[in-house]
Formats: sequence, structure tokens, C-alpha cells
Amino acid sequence: MRKSLLLYLFVFTALLAVYIYVSGQSMLKSKEEKIEQLQEDLILAEQKVESLSSDAQGQQEAFSLVTNEEALSYLENRGLDPSEVIEKVESELISRNKADADNDLVPYEGMDGHFRINKIKLLNQKWILASFTDGTYWGDLFLTYEIGEDRNLEITTQEALLYTPN
Repeated sequence: MRKSLLLYLFVFTALLAVYIYVSGQSMLKSKEEKIEQLQEDLILAEQKVESLSSDAQGQQEAFSLVTNEEALSYLENRGLDPSEVIEKVESELISRNKADADNDLVPYEGMDGHFRINKIKLLNQKWILASFTDGTYWGDLFLTYEIGEDRNLEITTQEALLYTPN
């Protein structure tokens, strides 16, 4: 009786081992298929991100003095170096940020500090987009600029938009 009990126990253990092996193999195969599918999805997502990134880069460059041939020609015809114009305009805007007062181009009073211009983008030979913040509140500016015959720079605020935190 003891031999038959050990035989039954051995057969049961062998059957259990075969079941665990087969079950493990099918689970492993299922997980490998899932991994392959996720890797394919990742590749597609990376391609989409790259495509969107290049589209966004192209859109960003579409409205820039650096890539605007007509604006560059206009400046060069007036005897102005575009890189110097960009540097001069950016320097002028940033120099108007004061330690103890709001930037005079921002038509709002700072609420949690002083409003300062922190980002600048020259669109062409006449227009500028800028953003400003006081650390809590922020906004955007649409500015125009003119370089006179005497090379003096005049900047005027045309529109301003103030966002409020939610």
C-alpha cells in the first residue's frame, strides 16, 4: 500500500510539474507577445512625436525674423545687420526691466512683484511678441518697433493680454 501511495504521489507530482510547465510556457509566450506589441507601439509613438516635433519646429520658424526673407531684405536694404537688430531690440526690452518697478512696456501693475519681460520673439522688421510675469501672474505683449534713420530704436506696446492663475 505504501508503494502504491508513493507511486500515486509521484504520478500526481509529475502531472502537476507538467501542468505548471505548460502553463508557464503559455504565460511566457503571452507576455512576450505583449512586450513585442508594446515595443511596436513605442516605435510608432516615437515616430509620431518626432513628426509633431518637426512640424512644431517648422511652425515656430515660420514666424521669425531669422527665417523671414522679406524682413531680412528690408533690414539689409536699410543698411542694418539683422543680427544686430535682434540683439539691439532684445537688449532694449530686457534693459527696461527694473529691480524696483514694472517694465514700462507692460500696461499692468505687478500684483505679486514687478512685471518683467522674460521671453522675446521678433516676428519681422516691425513686430515683436513678448511674454511677461511677476512670478505669479503672466501675460503676453504685442509690440511694434521702428529703427529711425539716426539708428534710434522706438518700441510701442500695441496689445497686452494678462492671464490669471486658476
